[in-house]
Amino acid sequence: MDVAAFLRQHPPFDGLDDEHLAIVARSALIEFFPAGSAILEQHGQPAAYLYVIRSGAVEILEEGRLVDLASEGEVFGELSMISGAGPSATVRSHEDTLCYLIDPKGASAALASGSGLSAIGASIRRLAARRDRGAGQEDFGRVRVSSLIRRPAISFPPDGSVGEAASRMAEDRVSSLLIPWKGGWGILTDRDLRSVLAAGRSRETNVAEVMTVPARTIASDSMAGEALLAMLDGGFHHLPVIDAHGGLSGVVTDTDLMGLSRQSPFALKSAIERSPSEAEAVAAARRLPEVAADLVEANVDPVDVGHVVGATIDALTRRLIELAIARLGDPPASWAWLALGSEARHEQALSTDQDHALAYEPGERAEAELDPYFASLAEAVTSGLEAAGIPRCRGDAMAVHPSLRRSQAGWLDQFRSWMSDPGTEGSVLTSIAFDYRRIAGPLDVETPLNELIRSIPGRYPQFLRHLARRALDQRPPTGFFRNLVVESHGEHAGRFDVKHGGIMIVTSLARAWALRRGRTEKGTLERLRTAVASGEIDEESREAMEEAFRLLWQVRLDHQAAMVRAGRPTDDFVDPASLGPITRQGLKEAFRIIGREQRGLTADLGAR
Repeated sequence: MDVAAFLRQHPPFDGLDDEHLAIVARSALIEFFPAGSAILEQHGQPAAYLYVIRSGAVEILEEGRLVDLASEGEVFGELSMISGAGPSATVRSHEDTLCYLIDPKGASAALASGSGLSAIGASIRRLAARRDRGAGQEDFGRVRVSSLIRRPAISFPPDGSVGEAASRMAEDRVSSLLIPWKGGWGILTDRDLRSVLAAGRSRETNVAEVMTVPARTIASDSMAGEALLAMLDGGFHHLPVIDAHGGLSGVVTDTDLMGLSRQSPFALKSAIERSPSEAEAVAAARRLPEVAADLVEANVDPVDVGHVVGATIDALTRRLIELAIARLGDPPASWAWLALGSEARHEQALSTDQDHALAYEPGERAEAELDPYFASLAEAVTSGLEAAGIPRCRGDAMAVHPSLRRSQAGWLDQFRSWMSDPGTEGSVLTSIAFDYRRIAGPLDVETPLNELIRSIPGRYPQFLRHLARRALDQRPPTGFFRNLVVESHGEHAGRFDVKHGGIMIVTSLARAWALRRGRTEKGTLERLRTAVASGEIDEESREAMEEAFRLLWQVRLDHQAAMVRAGRPTDDFVDPASLGPITRQGLKEAFRIIGREQRGLTADLGAR
C-alpha cells in the first residue's frame, strides 16, 4: 500500500482531498525505530515532525511511567509541533516500529481539516486525562462501564411473585433483578418493591405487573459519562450492562458512578427532588456549580456536563412547581411548563440564566380568569430559581412575563405570527422560543408545535431567510486580538466572549439547518447529525463543527470551573493569555471552520 492510500485510512489525513493528500504523501519521510528507541523525550527538543505509525507500536511515558500505547495509524508529536514546546511525554518504540514523518507544512494542512481539529481536541483531552490520573483523580471520559461492574446480573422469571423476588434480592444481596421479556429485558428494583408494598398490594403480585419494561441498557464498552447521562435523564438508578455478544455482563448503579466524583450529581438531584420546602430545594441546588466543576475536572465530555447541568435545573424546576402547587392548590386547567433556549437543548454552563414559558388549555373558561393562578405559579418558580443562583433573563423570556404565558392555541398563533413576520420581538426570541421542551405538566403542547415546525419548509420560506441572517449576525474571530475578538472596554476588556463569539454561532447554524428541513430535534449535536441525513451539510463538515463545538465548550467550562474554585462569579469572558498555544491553535481552527460554514450558508440561501 502506498503512502497516500495508507494515510487516507487514518485521521487526520482522511479529511484531505486528493490533491492535498498527494502533496502530504510526497513530502513524507520514513524512518525505522528499533524496539526500545527513544523517539521523543519529555521536556526535550520540540517535535520537528508529525509522526504517523506505519507499523509496530510506541509507548507513551510520563516521568518514566507508562500511560498509553499507540499502534498502527495513530499519530503523535502533534501538540509539541504545534506549540513549539518540549513534548509532554516520552515516546519510545514498544517494538520494531516504522513511522512516516510529516513536515510542518503538510501536517498543518492535515490538522486544519475537520478530522484534524478532532485529532487536536482529542489530544488535548487525553493530555488532561493523563495529568488528572497522575494526580489520583478518576476520569469519566476514560473509564469504561465494564470496569464499574460490582455485581452480577441476576435474572428472575416474569411469572414469579413480588415476595419471591424480594427474597431472591436479599439472598443474592442485589438491588435489582432482570426479567426476560419479549426478546429483551425488564427490570425490578428494590425501590419498585417498596412502592408496591407501600401501595398495599399483595406479596403474591406478579412481577410482570410491576417491573419496568423495557429496561434501559448500556453497552459494556461505553464510557462512564454515558452511563451518568442515561441515569440522570431517565431518573433511574440501575443500568444492565450488555456485552459484545448481546449477553448480560452485570449491572451498574448510581452508587458505582458516585465514586468517580467528589460530589455526585445523583446525590444533588436526589436532594433537590426530596426537599420538603423551597428553601431546602434552593439550598441543595446552590451546590450545582461545585458539582459541575468536579465533572469538568474529571474530564466528562464538555457537552455532557452541559447536559448534567440542564437535567439538574430541570429537577429543581419540577420540585419548585410541585411545592408551589401544594401551596396554591391544583391548577385550574391542563398546563405545561416549557424550558426554552439552552435549557431546552440541555446545553447549560456553570453561568446560565432562566428561559421558560407556560402553556395551558382553557377549555370553556376565559384566559383572563385562569391567568392569575399561572402568574403566581410562574413567579414562585422564577423566584426559586433566582434564589438558587440562576438569574432572571434580561430579555424577559420567562413565564412571569404575560407574553410567555399563553393558551396552547395562543402559542400556535404566536409561532405562526413570528414565522410570517418576526418583527423585533420575534427576531430576539428566534434563538430562544424555537428551542422548547416540556419538563412538567400534563398538557402535550410539544406535539402541535412540532407539527407546525414541520410545515416551515413549505409555508414559511421568508422565515428560513430570517434564520439564516440570525446565524450570520455574529462572525467568528480570525485572530485573538483583532476583529472584535476581545472586548475593548468595560469590565471584560481584553477578553473574548466564548459563548456569543463561538458556541452560539454553531448553535444558530445548526438551528437554521434543522428548521430549514422542518426537523424538530433540539440539541445542537443532534441537529448537526440530522443536517447530514437531510443533505444540508456533508459528514466532514459535521465532524468539524461538532469538534469545534466541543472545544469551545471545553474552553468555556475550564474557565468557569476555575472561577468556581476561586470563589468568583462565573462568566463567559476568557482571557486569551490564559490559554496555552495548543488550545489557541485549536480555537483558531475552530473559528476557521465556523466561518467556512457561515459562508456556505450565505451562498446557499442567498442571505445578505
